[in-house]
Amino acid sequence: MCRSIKTLRPPFTETVTEEEMRAAALQYVRKISGFRTPAAHNAEAFDRAVAAVTAATADLLGSIEVRGQARAS
Repeated sequence: MCRSIKTLRPPFTETVTEEEMRAAALQYVRKISGFRTPAAHNAEAFDRAVAAVTAATADLLGSIEVRGQARAS
């Protein structure tokens, strides 16, 4: 699932932008919802999901430690 979402942690990438995290979150939400662009009545829920996945991604990347490297920031 979502094979084109790139890995956002070292050593695959040294820096991760908010834009990259949001792009990955958007791709994930599109995949699981089945909507590329949601209908107007689903847009708010879709946008909240993207924001929540983006925040969870930032939290995860800020918390994991890659062996042999310092904690990601």
